[in-house]
Amino acid sequence: MLKHMRTMAVIGILSICACFNGGIQASENNAINIGSRLELFVDDFLIDRMDGTNLTMHHPQRAGVAITLDKPWEGIVSGYFTVIHDGDKYRMYYRGRPNIARADGSKEAQEVTCYAESLDGIKWTKPSLGLFEINGSRDNNVILGYEYLPATHNIAPFLDTRPGISASEKYKAVGGTGKTGLIAFVSGDGIHWKKLRDEPIITGGAFDSQNVIFWSENESCYVCYFRTFKNNVRWVTRTTSKDFLNWTPSVDMSFGDAPNEHIYINQTIDYFRAPHIYVGTAARFMPGRKALTDEQKNEIDLNNSQNYGKLDEACSDCVLLTSRGGNVYDRTFLESFVRAGRDPRDWVARANYPARGIVPTGPDEMSMYIQRRYGQPSTYIERLKMRTDGFASVHAPYTEGEMVTKPIRFDGSHLVLNYATSAAGGIRIELQDADGKPLPGYELDKSDEIIGDQIERVATWKGSANVGSLKGKAIRLRFVMKDADLYSIRFK
Repeated sequence: MLKHMRTMAVIGILSICACFNGGIQASENNAINIGSRLELFVDDFLIDRMDGTNLTMHHPQRAGVAITLDKPWEGIVSGYFTVIHDGDKYRMYYRGRPNIARADGSKEAQEVTCYAESLDGIKWTKPSLGLFEINGSRDNNVILGYEYLPATHNIAPFLDTRPGISASEKYKAVGGTGKTGLIAFVSGDGIHWKKLRDEPIITGGAFDSQNVIFWSENESCYVCYFRTFKNNVRWVTRTTSKDFLNWTPSVDMSFGDAPNEHIYINQTIDYFRAPHIYVGTAARFMPGRKALTDEQKNEIDLNNSQNYGKLDEACSDCVLLTSRGGNVYDRTFLESFVRAGRDPRDWVARANYPARGIVPTGPDEMSMYIQRRYGQPSTYIERLKMRTDGFASVHAPYTEGEMVTKPIRFDGSHLVLNYATSAAGGIRIELQDADGKPLPGYELDKSDEIIGDQIERVATWKGSANVGSLKGKAIRLRFVMKDADLYSIRFK
């Protein structure tokens, strides 16, 4: 695991983000005020010491085809997917780039915005909306047609959670090119869209990829992440806004001391259970790395006139980025979050690009989505599932280990864990003062061992769960673990 430069990261956050309102700040005695927020172990933000334990990344599991891309208005280079969970409905947006001739011969005009929906995030349908005529028919799922090009190029919608937002602008989106800048669209229902205004809201970028925006509860502003170039690789740049119309000068993101790699799309979101933590399921592009043998290439149609060519001269996968605001990403894990797998059709350029969006699909499960077999007639979107909060964990082997947090302050009356152990494993917890001295009644030998696998388990000491007397005080948490994983904690 890389040891990132935390002091420099904090300086970068405070100096770069004009709208940063502090987020989680250290108090005068360096205790971190977490309040009642859920904390994930995707980085070492809360960790002071690990002895015999380590941070371990967990990989999403394949869960079946979400949608196929087999309609004539979609095409084999459909891409840049967004998934949004809004109440009792899941919505999916994506670019269709059909091989349909246009009267003016324009290549860029061969692009539409498509829509699918689901009641559970698992089974998806493409409704016939009748909004735009494509190739002589309105029987399609197109929500923005050729009429809006090039403003809709690679359009990226989001659900605006800013307090007091108008119902008619509940959904927002941006699209466009380097020539046009990013044009804003708004919608009240996520299906019927209109331009917010003709002038772009953000300029100065190539904007040839997915340009993602969300309202940050943590920073009290809109944040936009988009692709640029730096150090001869594809990079991520950020800008912020208080009102969605006026944006700060863009600033390159920092990856600490992680190696320079091509990040094609960042897919940054605020995690739905902990919006102060941003999670990016980013596409890592590896130009020049050829995985396919000549025999495999001969079996795959890589020379279709619709694709961008040279699909066999690169490969790509998905990596995990996290951030707590400002211009800093943390790459705690350099390994692949989602690998290409055993299908040779996924070992081509631009395959395995993730959709933007991580959504709950069950009481103890969440899902993400990824495009497989890009640029080929059999391309499709696959659902991947993982346990709630299950990006990473503090992991202890059979031989036991421990983790001690930095001093924290909390608001609540009991401590809740998301954890898993083996039958032989377990977790015990000691509460300490800021100097590391065990607190009376919360010593390790009074901790009731936690065994099992639960998303929410209340910690107890001699049968008592009440920690309310410690609320607002600077304390440390010492976890002694055996053959166990700790995914998240929260005081409630």
